[in-house]
Amino acid sequence: MGNILLKTWALIGLLLFAGNGGFAQKPARPNIVVFLVDDMGWQDTSVPFWKQVTDLNRRYRTPNMERLAKEGLKFTNAYAQPVCTPTRTSLLSGVNTAHSRITHWTSPNRNKNTDYADSTLNSVDWNINGLSPVAGIEHTFHATPLPALLSQNGYYTIHTGKAHFGSAGTPGADPKNLGFQVNIAGSEIGHPASYLGTENYDRPANGKPNRNAVPGLEAYHGKDVFLTEALTLEAIRALDKPIQSKQPFFLYVGQYAVHTPIMADQRFVEKYRKAGLDSIEANYASLVEGMDKSLGDLLNFLDERKIADNTVVIFMSDNGGLSTKPQRGGPEHTHNLPLRAGKGSVYEGGIREPMLVRWPGVVKPGGVAEQYLIIEDFFPTILEIAGVQKPSTVQSIDGQSFLPLLRNPTLKDDTRALVWHHPNRWIAAEGPMLHWASGIRQGNWKLVYDHRTAGLELYNLKDDIGELKNRADEQPEKVKELALLLTKQLKTWNAQMPTFKNTGKPVLWPEEAVTQLNK
Repeated sequence: MGNILLKTWALIGLLLFAGNGGFAQKPARPNIVVFLVDDMGWQDTSVPFWKQVTDLNRRYRTPNMERLAKEGLKFTNAYAQPVCTPTRTSLLSGVNTAHSRITHWTSPNRNKNTDYADSTLNSVDWNINGLSPVAGIEHTFHATPLPALLSQNGYYTIHTGKAHFGSAGTPGADPKNLGFQVNIAGSEIGHPASYLGTENYDRPANGKPNRNAVPGLEAYHGKDVFLTEALTLEAIRALDKPIQSKQPFFLYVGQYAVHTPIMADQRFVEKYRKAGLDSIEANYASLVEGMDKSLGDLLNFLDERKIADNTVVIFMSDNGGLSTKPQRGGPEHTHNLPLRAGKGSVYEGGIREPMLVRWPGVVKPGGVAEQYLIIEDFFPTILEIAGVQKPSTVQSIDGQSFLPLLRNPTLKDDTRALVWHHPNRWIAAEGPMLHWASGIRQGNWKLVYDHRTAGLELYNLKDDIGELKNRADEQPEKVKELALLLTKQLKTWNAQMPTFKNTGKPVLWPEEAVTQLNK
């Protein structure tokens, strides 16, 4: 009898111990790293995101992206928006740019429209000042930002590098106003004046600091430290605090690379010159490799601190590579082939991105996910990973969590529709679908709509990833179906369409363009 009582009390003790955080203690919430590259094209890596390795993949050296692909999951149909601010604000808000009306890049200057003047169309009244955590700021989209929600739920939040969420003088210009507890070198600027520490990351004009001088890195001024390296060192330094206090962290690394100015990273450029690349292409390849070294240094740091097994790493680019030689003139430094066009376009070259996710114990190493997704999906996914249930936000969320894909990358959903809407003029030069366009993808079908001409183009991406064969004449019913779906979504979001200068009339909705074609 006594032995039975002893065993019973021992069992009760074990259960109590487990209930108080002993053997049944919940695993610590995962750390989350978002590594967002600026202007990196789908082919600017040695990791192939297509069905085959290409000559462009062979050009670049990105061993740490290769490592991430080997240890994690590769997404071959990951999408951003055509230019930077729309992508970055969608990530932080979970809202599609047609819905937020942040459809173009924001100027460092408050209330300045960055659209180039156009002879045919008037600019829409888009949110030229970007994202705001505060209501009532003119020309902004008011939202509850992702880092604020994570911070409220116990995460230590760090911003590093390019922000470009809002214009100077508005709350969204400062990452700390968006919920980041630490901000390293982030402001309203969209690219650096210089990558060189010896130039103080600045190139003054007329004796005045350049408006794109990178702030907050004075410790590296006058030193031979490339900007990409300085940001990496500071990001790693900032991680000491949450690691010491055993607090989960959210680290957002927004490398300014590989955006212009295309400056050589001397640590890597010589090998590309010797390989026969011209000076600009060699400089660009060195920027890519320097970015990859930054990724590798962070991965090594997670290993050294023995926290890699409980850290999710998400790698992504904010738009396609800057590949506009036919329109801009001059040498080309990046190529998106076989994808069509590049940055600023709703064709695949402007929106399809390299994306990788590593999460030990959840993501099976070496996997490939072919399901398409879009940048606003990051918001609900990251919150779900962090265990933030039913977050309270002032905005309605358009994104869908891709957490199920991390667990089972074979999942497919061909019913979902992705939407792009760019009622803006990006650059001065003309170009195919670099301005004034919308697009929708459902399954393998993609419809592209030209605002100026009311032209509708239909492509089957499974057979024609380069969007070379317009199938609109062969598939009129599919054109009608997607045009109706695109119009319905744009109207639901109260999206803006530009007006014609000569008549003042608005551009036709895609469904109206179909009706006009059938007359």
